[in-house]
Amino acid sequence: MIPNKEKLRERFLRDPLPRRLGGLAATLGRVSSSARNSTDPLVVQNLLHEARYFIEWTAADAEPETAAELVSMQRLITLWLKAWNKASQNKEERTLLSVQAKYWSDRAMDFSGLLKV
Repeated sequence: MIPNKEKLRERFLRDPLPRRLGGLAATLGRVSSSARNSTDPLVVQNLLHEARYFIEWTAADAEPETAAELVSMQRLITLWLKAWNKASQNKEERTLLSVQAKYWSDRAMDFSGLLKV
């Protein structure tokens, strides 16, 4: 789980919505990298928990279509968390989470609008 969850929440909610979505994108990017490369399943598990919290703290402030997609991501993250202890021991499943998390990261970054000029 996430240590100092309340402090993390307070800090996270100080940022405007685009920056929060960018933070979510960064966390999901770390999930992608860690799922592929980390030998410690707790690293990925903690990042997945963090991503779930970020979505929980962000979805209500997002446009309805964005919020719906974020909630869908959150559901899938919950399923990954339930299966991660076993999945982390299988290279193909780690790769699958890595690819899925990269897609989620890209979507969150798109939602943020931070890359638009």
